[in-house]
Amino acid sequence: MELPSVFAPFKRDPTFYPSPKMAMKSPPEDLAYVACLYTGTGINRPDFIAVVDVKPESETYSKVIHKVELSYVNDELHHFGWNACSSALCPNGRPNFERRFLVVPGLRSSRIYIVDTKLNPRQPNIVKTIEPEEVKKVTGYSRLHTVHCGPDGIYISAFGNENGEGPGGILMLDHYSFEPLGKWEIDRSDQYLAYDFWWNLPNEVMVTSEWAVPNTIENGLRLEHLKDRYGNRIHFWDLRRRKKVSSVTLGEENRMALELRPLHDPTKLMGFINMVVSLKDLSSSIWLWYYEDGKWNGEKVIEIPAEPTEGGLPEILKPFKAVPPLVTDIDLSLDDKFLYVSLWGIGEIRQYDVSNPFKPVLTGKVKLGGIFHRADHPSDHKLTGAPQMIEISRDGKRVYVTNSLYSTWDNQFYPEGLKGWMVKLNANPDGGLDVDKEFFVDFGEARSHQVRLRGGDASSDSYCYP
Repeated sequence: MELPSVFAPFKRDPTFYPSPKMAMKSPPEDLAYVACLYTGTGINRPDFIAVVDVKPESETYSKVIHKVELSYVNDELHHFGWNACSSALCPNGRPNFERRFLVVPGLRSSRIYIVDTKLNPRQPNIVKTIEPEEVKKVTGYSRLHTVHCGPDGIYISAFGNENGEGPGGILMLDHYSFEPLGKWEIDRSDQYLAYDFWWNLPNEVMVTSEWAVPNTIENGLRLEHLKDRYGNRIHFWDLRRRKKVSSVTLGEENRMALELRPLHDPTKLMGFINMVVSLKDLSSSIWLWYYEDGKWNGEKVIEIPAEPTEGGLPEILKPFKAVPPLVTDIDLSLDDKFLYVSLWGIGEIRQYDVSNPFKPVLTGKVKLGGIFHRADHPSDHKLTGAPQMIEISRDGKRVYVTNSLYSTWDNQFYPEGLKGWMVKLNANPDGGLDVDKEFFVDFGEARSHQVRLRGGDASSDSYCYP
């Protein structure tokens, strides 16, 4: 039966889905929003959000059709996210919200831009700017990183305090005004280092990870800092009480516990995290964190070794005569079947079948750039840098990849220069991966980082229904 017109104003945002299974049936994306930066390149220009046409039948397919130029230089765009998403449909959510605004923080500046995509999705514009002084005054945090749209507010992680030390943590923005509200944590216990975060909403669990404080990382990697200034723990919190309840160390020899990818199925209290480097042998690893028998556990399920070589190494790697994998990002398809892993040192994207999360199976691999492979795009475009950020379409068939990690680290590991690009991989539903020869986006001297797909993607939304 058709509802009377009086109900029309209460129609929910069509990009919100109660469950990941329903989200997988959504229409394919037509636009990608990409964080691009001049910070660290020597070019004195503001960073920008690029709008890329990703609709294959479009005349401007794989082209940058607009740039949202920021107001200042040296913001260092990194990760950004939506003001609202499918979590709004949770029992304590606000289903009258809409996925309209991109919340775009500067990692180096701590400034926050609010970008409106509704009036013209192909030409969004900045409608509000929250200055770093306001962020620091209200929250005490700086160097803003990950943005997640929660059911009750907008959450943003921060590396450290206003002086560039710790503790790092999470701050909240008001859903309506975007004004900073304050620190999220009530009882952090011994948590000091911060990086990523995500959650399981029905079980009221928050999970956070560790990189290092701003003063350690901002000027580049110093090898002598690896042993005692970089994190290797994962923390578990009571989401409602905002209290840390447990921590797990992910191997004493491992450092840099970065991206958290919980299973999208809200009935399963588990997820994956990548450890960037082992002090023992330069390998990278993927760990499964899970709740069992009343406690939190961590188990290594994938290990990727370094590749021995003596040629073409940057100064920072010459003493080791090897290229570490440097697994710097991972992403999980909405059906929780495939985990994608970027090897920013070697130059690969790998696809693992994680239907059994404890025993991943390698099902696909492509070579792109890298210190080790130095592989070009199949369309003959030369690739500098290597696969870094990964974003997966909601149906799991397309994977978008960009190549910049962090400005000062880019300069250390790719001193010959890193120019921004985005490529698309086609994923076989039964396993397998290949590079789309028709899709290549060249950002020129600007470097490319986070990708957000219009309407949502595999790492933007969280769900409360299985």
